[in-house]
Amino acid sequence: MTGRPPRPSSAERGEPRVVVTGMGAVTPVGNDVPSYWAALIAGRSGIDCIASFDPSRLDARIAGEVRGFDAELVMPKKEARRHDRYVHLAWAASVEALAMAGIPNPIVDDELAEGTGVIIGSGIGGINTMIRDVIEAHDLGVERIGPFLVTSLIPDMGAGYVAIYANARGPNYATVSACSSSNHAIGDALNIIRRGDADVMIAGGAESGIGEIPVAAFAAMRALSTKRNDAPQKASRPFDADRDGFVMADGAGVLVLEALDHAIARGATILGEMAGYAATDDASHITLPAPGGRGAVASMSLAMADAGMTIDDIGYINAHGTSTVPNDKAETAAIKTVFGERAYQVPVSSTKSMTGHLLGAGGGIEAIACIMAIEDGVLPPTINYENPDPDCDLDYVPNVARQAKVDTAMSNSFGFGGHNATLIFKRYVA
Repeated sequence: MTGRPPRPSSAERGEPRVVVTGMGAVTPVGNDVPSYWAALIAGRSGIDCIASFDPSRLDARIAGEVRGFDAELVMPKKEARRHDRYVHLAWAASVEALAMAGIPNPIVDDELAEGTGVIIGSGIGGINTMIRDVIEAHDLGVERIGPFLVTSLIPDMGAGYVAIYANARGPNYATVSACSSSNHAIGDALNIIRRGDADVMIAGGAESGIGEIPVAAFAAMRALSTKRNDAPQKASRPFDADRDGFVMADGAGVLVLEALDHAIARGATILGEMAGYAATDDASHITLPAPGGRGAVASMSLAMADAGMTIDDIGYINAHGTSTVPNDKAETAAIKTVFGERAYQVPVSSTKSMTGHLLGAGGGIEAIACIMAIEDGVLPPTINYENPDPDCDLDYVPNVARQAKVDTAMSNSFGFGGHNATLIFKRYVA
């Protein structure tokens, strides 16, 4: 990497260690962490024909929908009616993460409440509620617009709702950076704890964007797969030569991050350690990655510097791996630039091959996959990798999960606007 040199590592800066004590997930392949992880290591796709609306007018008629989810099981019926589904998903994932962390929900201790913050990102917030109400206002009159439209559509309401109902009174906001939103949220949460502004952070992302207009819009950009409407589980095929676009998906992924000393003091079970984070921008194009993945190179390099690691320390990469031609080529090139010849020895997989692309929530569930890979010694596969692409020639853990002991995992997320954000997790050692 050339240009501005990395700053000293977090340890060299004397910052506290930060660990993961809770995880929560709602995904197209499972509505909690155990079922999500079991589906990944089984190589099971959650992509199917769209069932939540009639997609017959669309070129892309498949998606990774969350199925069998009932918001009223995790929030009062009145609250469920008032909020967009992305808020429902954010809250459900947070409930699971808090329970896993052993943190009361709601938090009753004032000191813990004031030391707990929330950052939950979303790429497009309550877009389907907004579209529904705009159409109704056009057809029936603006007087039909209700008082909850604003609070349904703005992307910060996931974080706001979680804070209100968990009684988390520390730093609170949403990151909105397209497909990098979750990684930015988790990375910001890491740094908030490091600088002492919170002891605990609930962080991740939530998205519920599958609707006729959003799907049509992404298809109009030629970003979505349209070749396999009759074989949906084969449609998301990152790094495969026959890929033709990503598959939209909904869901949420949330972590509980905690200062190590705080976690030890309350006797928490430590699931892993968050070691590094960096964010950059391509400054190149609104949707396409920079040539050669320039911004991704900087993001990965700076994250390793933050963690005090070298390329020899990274045992697994959970790729952004969207299944679009330009992204997969650029990410592969970036990994080669950063890792050199070792790029061919580091396993890389894209779990989007199974879940589809959760947009702003993607990084949240992919961070969970990294932690579980370290904990269980299993690398999730890239399914549908059937036709090698000369431009994508790394070890993508093709089609079948692999037993492998890894101590560190890197997770990449790259978003429209040129946003790049990289997280690094490692095995916790006292």
